Amino acid sequence: MDEEIREEGRDDAETESALLAHHRDDRVLDTGALRALAHPMRVRIYDILSQYGPQTASSLAERLGESTGSTSYHLRALAKHDLIEEVEGRGNARERWWQRPVGGVSFANPDAMKSPAGRAATQLVMNEFFHLRQEQLMRFIQGGLMSEDPEWQESSMISTAHARLTPAQSAELSHKIMAVIDEAVEKHRNQTGDDVRPVTIRADVFPLPELGEES
Repeated sequence: MDEEIREEGRDDAETESALLAHHRDDRVLDTGALRALAHPMRVRIYDILSQYGPQTASSLAERLGESTGSTSYHLRALAKHDLIEEVEGRGNARERWWQRPVGGVSFANPDAMKSPAGRAATQLVMNEFFHLRQEQLMRFIQGGLMSEDPEWQESSMISTAHARLTPAQSAELSHKIMAVIDEAVEKHRNQTGDDVRPVTIRADVFPLPELGEES
């Protein structure tokens, strides 16, 4: 029994070490980048590029119901802070393709949170980002859950659970979940095929308020 405990502890340490190494180069957005992203339309554009891959100002305008001039303006603002980049060898002077650089991005910058402007930008970006994610979830529940092909219905998952954990146990669980997600993303990032579609992966692990503390 003791040997099993030691082996499990070693596996957990290896998982955490591998996870830290994998995310060591993740970009932590500075205040300038956060302020550039802190616009609902730019968050939407950034999200589309993240989920669906390279787009042009025209394809974004059609998807978002905006003018090409508007999407071009926001694309330039995002590119100025290297939040997006032009796709090399694709497009021309009239039709430029844009993509989100490969790699993790963190909105949580302790230095940015020290200033009112940084806090406001961070809050706007995160509010809009998770609002979009919630919209996608509700659209799937209200329509896609029953209208998708049976294969997609059976392979999708909406699940919640609750446990009583210490901070260390919560960190351990988060690391294990992220390791599984990282493996899938790295393995299938550029996959193509008839049955391949963009899939959103959500994982939320956070403490609940004590009873009576809810606002």
